[in-house]
Amino acid sequence: MIIGGSKKEVVANIKNAADNGRFNDKVEIGDPELDSTREQTIIDFGCGKSYLTFAMYYYLKVLKGYNIRIIGLDLKKDVIEHCNQLRTRYGYDKLDFYEGDIASYKGVESVDMVVTLHACDTATDYALAKAVKWGAKVILSVPCCQHEANRTIADETLSPVMDYGILKERFAAIATDGARAKLLESKGYQTQILEFIDMEHTPKNLLIRAVKTGKPDAKAYEEVQNMSRMLNIDLTLKKLLED
Repeated sequence: MIIGGSKKEVVANIKNAADNGRFNDKVEIGDPELDSTREQTIIDFGCGKSYLTFAMYYYLKVLKGYNIRIIGLDLKKDVIEHCNQLRTRYGYDKLDFYEGDIASYKGVESVDMVVTLHACDTATDYALAKAVKWGAKVILSVPCCQHEANRTIADETLSPVMDYGILKERFAAIATDGARAKLLESKGYQTQILEFIDMEHTPKNLLIRAVKTGKPDAKAYEEVQNMSRMLNIDLTLKKLLED
């Protein structure tokens, strides 16, 4: 656990992870894309208890010296209050936590990096859509609980998969994340899907990494359209990006 106990213990845990090359890839992978000439705004949607949020702040602000502001957003009022108390205790003046949902958040006009860790089901889609509309340079998203496609996905030729609940669920999750990556490419991002942590820690261990290139890929959108028709799915991210 990174957050908890004294500030000295927190700092020691994070520094030890960074020094030994065990720091979360989700933080390090966006590091080269940050602009050191001005303040960078980073939002962690669905931050929860904010272990990652505090770790990002320490790594990027304290260890690396970037001029950053980090915002954590979550629906749970008590969690947000606790995180703000920790922020004050540690003196992290460029780290703020707010209560609210991803879909309706309007606290900033532009964002440089958007992070989501296990934002459930379509909450990931709303976060990705926000990131695209803000023109975020970096998007780091670890999806969770992709129920939407699982409710409608169907294809007779895939009955050896579709006839078994657990296989259907996993296939729907893979199709969803593949479509998300392609939709980001259609909006001018270079994307990768990576394992950001060992499976033993969580089965939800796929990271969608997207870096803005400004070169939309029309073919990527067509590929999502074709797959959606074939599998009878209509993903929220696709609809949000069409609005």
